[in-house]
Amino acid sequence: MSSGSAARATSLFFRHLLLPAGWARNVRVKIEGGLISATDADADARPDDERHDCGLPGMPNLHSHAFQRGMAGLAERRGPTGDSFWTWRDLMYRFVERMTADDVRVIATLAYIEMLERGFTRVGEFHYLHHDRGGARFADIAEMSGAIAAAAADSGIGLTLLPVLYCHAGFGGQPPRPDQARFILDLDGYARLLEGADRAVAALPDGVVGTAPHSLRAVSPGQLKQLEQLTAGRPVHIHIAEQVKEVDDCVAWSGQRPVEWLLDHADVDGRWCLVHATHMTDAEATAMARSGAIAGLCPITEANLGDGLFPAEVFLSAGGRYGVGSDSNVLIDCAEELRLLEYGQRLARRERNVLARGAGRSTGADIYAAALDGGATALGVAAGLTIGAPADIVSLDLRHPSLDGREGDAITDSYVFAAGSRAIDCVWRRGDKLVSGGVHRDRSRVATYYRAALGKLVA
Repeated sequence: MSSGSAARATSLFFRHLLLPAGWARNVRVKIEGGLISATDADADARPDDERHDCGLPGMPNLHSHAFQRGMAGLAERRGPTGDSFWTWRDLMYRFVERMTADDVRVIATLAYIEMLERGFTRVGEFHYLHHDRGGARFADIAEMSGAIAAAAADSGIGLTLLPVLYCHAGFGGQPPRPDQARFILDLDGYARLLEGADRAVAALPDGVVGTAPHSLRAVSPGQLKQLEQLTAGRPVHIHIAEQVKEVDDCVAWSGQRPVEWLLDHADVDGRWCLVHATHMTDAEATAMARSGAIAGLCPITEANLGDGLFPAEVFLSAGGRYGVGSDSNVLIDCAEELRLLEYGQRLARRERNVLARGAGRSTGADIYAAALDGGATALGVAAGLTIGAPADIVSLDLRHPSLDGREGDAITDSYVFAAGSRAIDCVWRRGDKLVSGGVHRDRSRVATYYRAALGKLVA
């Protein structure tokens, strides 16, 4: 798998490059130690520069359950009653019960390779599979976290590891179900897990460890309060208000809706990422936006599971920020997440160009910039191609029919809404070119391991 031994670029030249201030032409990017040391626009290419037509900053993927990549497409057969998130979850629990730590590493490695091939350069891994099969404890409580860190190292993707605290089966401290045994920890165990996760990512060049109370149904109010002492300086992610049943159960338990309850009982600020937040009142959406929390939106998974649509108009009108994630990894594709995010809003409102931030603005450019900013903030890193930031760059082939002749924001619009990931040529992560011609350099080898692992799991 990837060793990082491939020669690293020292300078790249792009005829078009998306910088924080917008599209620039003839940009020479100098890279030292994997970081951007200079971006010179209106420059001349030098003989030793690697030349490309067009470059974008790599997109952060703020929410992933990498192990679920192994069951992509296996939950699309209708059951005897109406299918929902909850029936899908039962299938997922049965699938995951058979996985070893090595299976998780291999599946995650392929998922991360696919993320890189499709425009994501950092992942927020919301990881709740902590124990061995049947719930048996590993000698090292961070064994599974180590498997995720190894997958990030093997693939080359940036990692923000989000170990999950999962204590209960439902609101009011309901005892966990037998099929949740691999997830369950108490607070003491979780503190040790965080220490182990810190060790696991220490060898990564810019690894980050955050905290992740799974949801209000899985962590009690007291545990959420006690968790605050472990979250200092770390990103905090939580699933919330994804399903109507979850909202109804929260109201029955507390008298409040999930986002309403969280904002009233926790110090939610810009370090927080509220994943999904699909079912909110206008008042909740406005209050969430004003808290500074990032909305973690996963349009492909939310569509696949029949979750619903995020109330974008009210949230954005109040200054809300968002990023995107691949969640269940049923389909991994940055451009498709962004396209479906906009198209969902169009279908709900029966309008076009809903997420553009004003008259005459580019929808693709505004969505890309918003998801880049919100995703990076949620994962605890800087956004965009700035001096001192990792050289995480995605190049597009402007010979693609849907990009031919485009300049400026028309490139972003055509990438998101027409060409999609088919136009991705190369991807650099910290200046290391991991993807060429749209294919990760280790895809073939990792795919062989993946097929062997899946052969056992789906037999």
